[in-house]
Amino acid sequence: MGDQVKLSADGADLEYPVLKGSVGPEVIDIRKLYGQTGKFTFDPGFTSTASCESALTYIDGGEGVLLHRGYPIGQLAESSSFMEVSYLLLNGELPSQDELSNFEYTISRHTMIHEQLRHFYQGFRRDAHPMAIMCGIVGALSAFYHDSTDITDPEQRKIASHRLIAKMPTIAAAAYKYSVGQPMLYPDNNLSYTGNFLRMTFGVPAEEYEVIPAVEKAMDRIFILHADHEQNASTSTVRLAGSSGANPFACIAAGIACLWGPAHGGANEACLNMLREIGTPDRIPHYIERAKDKNDPFRLMGFGHRVYKNYDPRATVMQSTVREVFEALNVQDPLFETAMRLEEIALNDPYFIEKKLFPNVDFYSGVVLSAIGFPTDMFTVLFALARTVGWVAQWNEMISDPGQRIGRPRQLYTGPTQRDYVPLSQR
Repeated sequence: MGDQVKLSADGADLEYPVLKGSVGPEVIDIRKLYGQTGKFTFDPGFTSTASCESALTYIDGGEGVLLHRGYPIGQLAESSSFMEVSYLLLNGELPSQDELSNFEYTISRHTMIHEQLRHFYQGFRRDAHPMAIMCGIVGALSAFYHDSTDITDPEQRKIASHRLIAKMPTIAAAAYKYSVGQPMLYPDNNLSYTGNFLRMTFGVPAEEYEVIPAVEKAMDRIFILHADHEQNASTSTVRLAGSSGANPFACIAAGIACLWGPAHGGANEACLNMLREIGTPDRIPHYIERAKDKNDPFRLMGFGHRVYKNYDPRATVMQSTVREVFEALNVQDPLFETAMRLEEIALNDPYFIEKKLFPNVDFYSGVVLSAIGFPTDMFTVLFALARTVGWVAQWNEMISDPGQRIGRPRQLYTGPTQRDYVPLSQR
């Protein structure tokens, strides 16, 4: 028998097994706790609760480590491609050249969306937020692809996964086109996954669109850096929805809805807005002091992370990517100078060092996406596009687990005890 943890409750000593993963903290298995004691644990936000067993992604926030199937995110972002990382997350191993070619071919053959689905966009107001459109369109996919909604069939799950990964760029680009009143472009399967998305977003029918290699590489890196991030809020939402047996398109739509929140997917937009408010480097000290003042509502966005208590490993990659994009596009943006100066000051300020408020990936990604030409309300859409592969990989892993049960968190009830109904005339 392995390690045990002893818990004393109501005069009785109970023992619970300690489970060990391949790496990371050990886990106390309390699945029998309620049956033995009639008591629950209390863990708001589930910060001390492992909701599942997973072999996909590992994070060590204290050391600034992010691994996909064991591979460091820095190595993947530097040497791999988003399609290769997608294959890795879905299948567990890096592909051979033939496997990658076949995977890319399969994805490219699912990039079209049903022609009737394209008409759905006209039902939205012109000024609708792109994430509202994403929620609606992705949820509607289940009405068009009935042949891939049987979650008990592994082949249908695979087809649904491929469809979601392939169609998300088309859906996202169409949302942008609709917002600016331009015609939607059909996919060009001769281009890469990322190049095709850039063309569908910024190309116009009357002109040949040139994919700039540095921009294509930067976008591919951004997709890699956002592909999966363990059991975050949106991923947990996808798993919770999937645990009920909901179809995959509905599950991913639920994840998109959760990602929309400013505390989750909207952080890079908030960071860019903050940099615009600061304006120029000479104004940084004033805003630094405001950030330290607990009575001031201003907060420095893009610093610190719920999980990382060290430098966000994704931020290191994005820092170099910012420079590459600005050089390729010859962008003279004061936001970049302000961001670099703010990073330098914050990293050397005892207040930020003590609180471990290091720059995170959102600090840089908003600046890069703005330079490429994306409006801020598209930032979270791009996050959803990239995270789709992580969501479907997590969903597949959950569905494949024979021990998976429908999610049912419990609560600490603090409302009124039982009382009798009083007729309206007597109140």
